[in-house]
Amino acid sequence: MTAQRQATTSLDIPVFAVPDEALVPVNNYPSQQLDIPQSKMFLIKKSLDTYKANFGADAPTFDASQGDGGASLPGVPVALLDRAHELQKQHGTGYDLPFGTEAFRKATAEKYWQFDPATGYGPANVCGVDGGRDGLLKAYMAATVLGTGRVGDAIMVSRVPWISYNWGPYGVGQNVLLAPGREEEAWQYTEDGFATAVDFCDKNGNRRIAMVIITSPDNPTGRTLPLERQIALAHKALDLGIPFVLFDWIYHWVTSGEPADINKVLLAFTPEERKRLIFLDGLTKSLGASNIRSAHLVASEQVCKFIISRASHSIVPNYYGQAIALAAYEMGFAQACAPIVEPINASRQIIKKFLAEKGYKHIIGDGYYAFINCADAIERSGLDGSDGFGSYIAEKFGVAVIPGIHFSEAGRNWVRFSYALPPAKTEAAIKRFDEAYHSL
Repeated sequence: MTAQRQATTSLDIPVFAVPDEALVPVNNYPSQQLDIPQSKMFLIKKSLDTYKANFGADAPTFDASQGDGGASLPGVPVALLDRAHELQKQHGTGYDLPFGTEAFRKATAEKYWQFDPATGYGPANVCGVDGGRDGLLKAYMAATVLGTGRVGDAIMVSRVPWISYNWGPYGVGQNVLLAPGREEEAWQYTEDGFATAVDFCDKNGNRRIAMVIITSPDNPTGRTLPLERQIALAHKALDLGIPFVLFDWIYHWVTSGEPADINKVLLAFTPEERKRLIFLDGLTKSLGASNIRSAHLVASEQVCKFIISRASHSIVPNYYGQAIALAAYEMGFAQACAPIVEPINASRQIIKKFLAEKGYKHIIGDGYYAFINCADAIERSGLDGSDGFGSYIAEKFGVAVIPGIHFSEAGRNWVRFSYALPPAKTEAAIKRFDEAYHSL
């Protein structure tokens, strides 16, 4: 509010906090929205309780549903927890800045990503966030305000997306668009599909796509896209006028190859185009640090400044999560994440070999999910899609998986099998799954 306006307004009369021309227009879209359901990812494990009730509290169960390496694997090494505790004691418990701390920004830019000077990127391009979901919500808002400037446009995701991609954008006033994609191609994005999506939005309410999300390795399918393919898709999105492309790389350390090279991606775009790229990464998957809530965004300084301003009035990243990251950078990130990555890599080889030998139709890349087609068993049994199949194998055989229908209709006959487990547990789990599958 300007000083002049304050001075000329009676204190006995209410006044809006912003000038009239900046007021949010009245819009009743929240009253017409669907209720956002609680994610079933947090409830699926309860299906194992029925199995234990029927077969005994000591009956072995196999949780291949979860995406939490900190629950099924050792999680963050104790040495990192101890080091982070020391850093927390030294740092104190006062407020930090809305992007975290300068030390975190600098270490993430220089030790973790090792930005090439030719990119023009540095600490000012890093924003700490309180976990991946917080980072995504802040990115959605940036795409809304700095991208199309409107609610009711679209965030585009793959045809079978991570469940929270369906609801996170919707909760902040953007629609979610499931891109064209074919099952036999693992629902991969295509350049033609992007063009079709832009045209579809234009013809449905004159909408625009504010952001496209490229996830690799993918959740739920485990599909992995080479960097060259990610770059080509991002170029197509920008060429079509989509304001932002977000690379969700939260699983990119969980691979038998090398983690993603951000410099290679940045240098494939002009300085102006780089302003339209956002990257999400964090410790959730690579360190099994789900409950540490440590993630960050890499983006243009304009996007970072927008996020920082909004974060100063909402969620400021916690310091302990940053301290864990700093401790991991000190140790060397490859060494720090080895207790999670190495058993998962070994488990992946077990799953690949088993599914191939047994003839399962499946998708598997990196990360720690296999997407398995169960149409044959579902059809033979008369069960209600993968939801009914998932309940059956959990309650009768003690194996919990995520039904693909929870992600989208395209995944109706599929299940997500998590192998974020010790190799021996993975082998036992997939054999038990196979036994359940063939029991129908």
